[in-house]
Amino acid sequence: MKQLTCVIIGGGHAGIQALKVLQGTFRKKRNGLRVRFVLIDKQPAHVRKVLLLRPAVGEENICVPWSQWAADGTAFVQGTVTSVDGGDKRIRYTDAQGSEVVLNYDLLVVAVGSVLRKPDPEQGGIALCDLASASDIRDRWRANLMKAASESDPRERKRLMSVAVAGAGISGIETGAELSHAMRREAPDHGLNPDDVTVWLLNAQDRLFPEGSARAAHKLEQMLPAIGVRVLHQRKAVREEAGEVILDNDERLRAGLCVWMIGLMPSPSLRDMGLPLTEDGRVRVDECYRISGVPGAYSIGDCAAVYDPATGASDRMTCKEAGMQAIRLGKIITADLEGRPAPSHQTMMDFYCIGLGPGHGLMWARKWGLEIIMTGKLAWNMKKIAWEYASRLR
Repeated sequence: MKQLTCVIIGGGHAGIQALKVLQGTFRKKRNGLRVRFVLIDKQPAHVRKVLLLRPAVGEENICVPWSQWAADGTAFVQGTVTSVDGGDKRIRYTDAQGSEVVLNYDLLVVAVGSVLRKPDPEQGGIALCDLASASDIRDRWRANLMKAASESDPRERKRLMSVAVAGAGISGIETGAELSHAMRREAPDHGLNPDDVTVWLLNAQDRLFPEGSARAAHKLEQMLPAIGVRVLHQRKAVREEAGEVILDNDERLRAGLCVWMIGLMPSPSLRDMGLPLTEDGRVRVDECYRISGVPGAYSIGDCAAVYDPATGASDRMTCKEAGMQAIRLGKIITADLEGRPAPSHQTMMDFYCIGLGPGHGLMWARKWGLEIIMTGKLAWNMKKIAWEYASRLR
């Protein structure tokens, strides 16, 4: 019986989705084939990046042991891939002990994802980009509440109870809402009025949620003030200094903390792998996720430049796209191995869930020109299900 080795680079949401789908695809032997899976990631466990805001507002553990997805014929390796040799079908990686290892593959899936953009260090503030920064944010706002409790100057107390979130994409909105909820929850423990907590959401655009309809954006605008989040449109943070956030129009916001949420970029690790990349640093793939000029290699998720061949639309950097790509990838690889036509990528319907703190949320969907908007606990529960599905915990 022939055995193939499938290497998956990246254990984020796209990598885990690909692993689970391919495990299921090859669980039953196909045409006398058995597939051995090797997942390589630099982290010692899977980090649920969609929940990175949670350790910024509490003590929730968002790391899941690799054993959660263990199955016969599956190995997990902690390491960093340094190069891909498409001609000889092998990769090089540096393991956790610093040793260089060469690994041959028959199938390769590149799913290294994206990283959050960081401002220049001189701009101050904290970018919510990893577990360490999440912990720093939590420690900072909690320390500010403790200082506010003993502060006699009302103006300074108000500053210490204020946070500016620079960036109003979906992650920025969710982070602002969770920060407001957490700070309001803990304020009474320090003898503070929770209504004095203010979270400023700085939006460079003229409205929120450009991915959705104007009606959905208006609904968000109505919901955020009720949970202590104030939106400033057409405002960009330039830097944080001396307890103030300086904006691009020279306005100054008095805030005890500035949290940067300025978007995603493809993982910089791609630059050293020797793969074909687009100008913006994503892996160049065809309509079946095959990496250009690299036989037997595929790429999905935030790191791949995935386009719908029928419309030319580019997939966004979200978990729902990665999930659908992974499902289709299983069918594509099966078709390629069997020598028959593979299905092409198709853009999924517009569907977004935005969490606004426990019990609050907004769900928006659009299909055939019709849109659906749901709010409240139902939308919040749908968001929680989406978080679970992103890491294949359901």
